[in-house]
Amino acid sequence: MKSKGRVWIAAVVGLVVVIATLAGIKVAQIRAMIQAGKAFSPPPEAVTSAKVEAGRWRSRQAAIGSLVAVHDVTLGAEFPGLVQTVDFDSGQLVKRGAVMARLDVTNEVAQLESATADAALAQTTAERARKLRQGGANTQADLDAAEARAKQTVAVVSNLKATIAKKTIHAPFDGRVAIRQIERGQVISPGTSIATLQSVDPIYAEFALPQQALGNLTVGQAVTVTVDSFPGATWEGKISTINSEVDVSTRNVRVRATLPNKDGRLRPGLFVNVEVNASDEHDVLVIPATAVVYAPYGDTVFVIQAGPGGDKAAPRAVEPRFVRLGERRGDLVAAISGLKAGETIVSNGAFKLHKGMQVIENNALAPKAELDPKPTDR
Repeated sequence: MKSKGRVWIAAVVGLVVVIATLAGIKVAQIRAMIQAGKAFSPPPEAVTSAKVEAGRWRSRQAAIGSLVAVHDVTLGAEFPGLVQTVDFDSGQLVKRGAVMARLDVTNEVAQLESATADAALAQTTAERARKLRQGGANTQADLDAAEARAKQTVAVVSNLKATIAKKTIHAPFDGRVAIRQIERGQVISPGTSIATLQSVDPIYAEFALPQQALGNLTVGQAVTVTVDSFPGATWEGKISTINSEVDVSTRNVRVRATLPNKDGRLRPGLFVNVEVNASDEHDVLVIPATAVVYAPYGDTVFVIQAGPGGDKAAPRAVEPRFVRLGERRGDLVAAISGLKAGETIVSNGAFKLHKGMQVIENNALAPKAELDPKPTDR
């Protein structure tokens, strides 16, 4: 019995020794892994970099608007009649006073001839009545009646001449005619639309700006207009009118600018992009827009710290900075606060960085940030 007890004790002690040995080995392994993890540093990330540059920008206020004709009328007939001639084509440019259409005036011309004969007779009768009155051969009432009759006939002649003249429709100003809405031989009534006539040079651009911009708006201020229909083309104009009131629902003020339109490409109703240019310039810090990491809690830019001994080829740590951004132009954006001129920042690849991370600059294939980029299709 005693020998069996000794065997069991020896077995238990041996098992405990084995377990303790395995536990010690595992603990040593875990400690080694922890130490290796502490000593491990990830390889530096390759990024492109850019300098925070000081510059001077002229303030610009962007808006969207529409083109409006300086003069815009719908031509129509004042009297009923048969269309005798149509003297314009749809889309034609016409000059002020040009004949647009003529209505048949056969009846009015015949009536005018009769009225002219009546007027001549009435004038002769009135002259004879004056001579008779001088000799006392008639009464003053006879003379008054003859003169009144003469004036009536003259008025009838003038009325018929005016009617004949109004049945020839003229262009009231220089402009472009829209699609015509009458044809020769058509009988039209008063008010029937013939066509729309719109002046095209110059032309208005109407847009709205927030009330905060009122302090920087003046009549004569320069504006630049672009139209999606004509990529790459710009039109320069000046503010001609600033509305006297602010819209109470939107708190925007309506502004009108006048643009030259010699080639007639700008047409009323076109959607346009407008930039109002200030007369003065101000200092700005400019960075590539790709350098900014946008987030709800604030926008961030990673600044590359100076390396040991100024070696730019050696890995360097990055530091995140919260920035407040201003106006954006092309590939660049103005940094109002958070950066200093001359600092080096990460321009591409900032999304994969965190504080203290090591980076290596590689600008071999870095795209150039431009103020006025002109992308091309390849």
